[in-house]
Amino acid sequence: MRFAIISDVHANLEALQATLGDITGQRVEQIVCLGDIVGYNAEPAACIGLLRQTGALCVAGNHDRAVAGQISTDAFTPFAERAIAWTRTRLGADDLDYLAELPLRASISDTLVAVHGALHPDSGCEWVRLDSDELRQLSFDALRTHASAAHICAFGHTHHLGIYKLHGGQMRMHQGDEAALSPDAYYLVNPGTVGQPRSSEWRATYLVLDTGLRSLTVRRVEYDAALNLAKTRKAGLLPRSRYIPRPLRSVLGRGARGLRRVWHGSS
Repeated sequence: MRFAIISDVHANLEALQATLGDITGQRVEQIVCLGDIVGYNAEPAACIGLLRQTGALCVAGNHDRAVAGQISTDAFTPFAERAIAWTRTRLGADDLDYLAELPLRASISDTLVAVHGALHPDSGCEWVRLDSDELRQLSFDALRTHASAAHICAFGHTHHLGIYKLHGGQMRMHQGDEAALSPDAYYLVNPGTVGQPRSSEWRATYLVLDTGLRSLTVRRVEYDAALNLAKTRKAGLLPRSRYIPRPLRSVLGRGARGLRRVWHGSS
């Protein structure tokens, strides 16, 4: 079976449309979305609608849960909190119910466990960033004892691509865009972000998991980042200048052409 694993759409319709278009050419049977469908950008309802149309299996991200009123916004940055409040007013009851009903974790047979932040701890896992070996080891420990018996856990939240392998007690990060999966190893895999890049890689990224070939493939997709950013700015969702990171300030100063580099934010 072939899966497309995506994450962190963040209401970026242009990025999601381009990503779904690329997925149609990959002979994928199931799309798995690792949460944060909404937040930051200006097309939350359209992004929810597209994912529901595809039958994507989705889990809840911290932005999704905040918009649904399930968690406080106290830990969010001021402009992230503003986007959450704005998003609530743009979604109907059906979309809000959809976000509220998303699970924190989802298992696909004995193949894959999907989470937003981490497989540990039991509560608050949507907030945990697997950005250190110590934290990744805790989620590897949870994966090794998970009831599904899956050897792969897909996570998002960091907005950075990563394929991590645990074999024989040794953890390492895979380099390159193609990975062969060992049947006796465990994996934590992060597809990066569809709609909110936080590095020099402005394209949308996702992973294709082929269980028959036992392989993972990184896909990168170009989209009209300038159009998305213009919509976000028009909606008043860009941070005030004092909160805008230096790379974004320089991009804005160079005009529309520079907008293709996309802006950085925080979850």
